[in-house]
Amino acid sequence: MSLHLIKLCVGISSVEELEACRTSRGRHSAGFDHEIHVHRTRMMPRRGGEIIGEGSLYWVIRGKIQCRQTIVGLEASTDADGKSCCDIQMLTQIVRTVPQPKRPFQGWRYLPGKDAPADLDLGVNTENDLQIADELARLGLI
Repeated sequence: MSLHLIKLCVGISSVEELEACRTSRGRHSAGFDHEIHVHRTRMMPRRGGEIIGEGSLYWVIRGKIQCRQTIVGLEASTDADGKSCCDIQMLTQIVRTVPQPKRPFQGWRYLPGKDAPADLDLGVNTENDLQIADELARLGLI
């Protein structure tokens, strides 16, 4: 069973805005064969070994889990004030998920694989598929 992280995407109102924000911040390739995004958070997950490679960071946007990014590394770091922190290293691909309501919380939380929403298989009519999935989630049917 895989283990994931879940985090609020503060200041972002849509998956498209997250994608634009990630593009504008740039990408890194520090020691990887591929480009990655890095998200800095205060605490290092103690169960990091269960997350790296198989886990993802699920993003909560506007009260719903809406997408995820695969975690490829967790690196201890120090911020500009000299405080310890954790850099979550993720693949650049943002995968949409079936929308799942989630109440606000602080920081990040562990998300067991059995509780993680499924990836959203978008067909030809992407905008319509997203609206239908959102409505089904609102009604508690998915």
